[in-house]
Amino acid sequence: MTTLLIDTSNQPLAVSLVKEDTVLLNYQSNIKKNHSLQLMPVIETLMNEANVSPEMLTEIVVANGPGSYTGLRIGITTAKTLAYSLEIPLYEVSSLKSLAMTYNSKTDLIVPIFDARRDHVFAGVYKYEDDNLIEVMEDCYISIEELKKYLNDQTQPFIFVGNDTATLKNKLDGRIITNLPNASLMNQIKDQPVLNVHELKPRYLKLSEAEQNWKNNQTKH
Repeated sequence: MTTLLIDTSNQPLAVSLVKEDTVLLNYQSNIKKNHSLQLMPVIETLMNEANVSPEMLTEIVVANGPGSYTGLRIGITTAKTLAYSLEIPLYEVSSLKSLAMTYNSKTDLIVPIFDARRDHVFAGVYKYEDDNLIEVMEDCYISIEELKKYLNDQTQPFIFVGNDTATLKNKLDGRIITNLPNASLMNQIKDQPVLNVHELKPRYLKLSEAEQNWKNNQTKH
């Protein structure tokens, strides 16, 4: 079983090759560069270095959101195209749960976040039970104040996880860890393959600004 794993859901880019339970190569980048320019060259480089041809891939795992509209489209389109052309299974996983996997704590609530601007974030709340990462609060688009209120009402300590915690530190007003996504970890949380590759769509959880403006205009008529 040779798996290609892709996460383009936010500014960081994460790509990994895993064979059985062994990570062959793991790539992480936080360079401010369009994923459309980076992704395929990174995939090709990793596969060449690992001496893995496309025909040797047996499955693909992709982070399906929430996150950046453009980033998600690039990653999911690439994953769908490869899975379809190679006729191999495609798995989707939560971008936030994947990020939560980068911090292992038996005591903390793990709160992965992406900055959604205007004092809002994409966030989920997770915790470990018997070595399994389980969902405490469903991934959502939420104001920072509402999220903090929810967390302060819980009985467990919590920690915010993700690259965006650095710029939001003063607003979050809590413990942070600025981990980048690690694509290899998605292999541990994949479930059932997508039944129809063509129907896979990103989980945006929020309308784009253009879509919201259009919706607002429609309600005025």
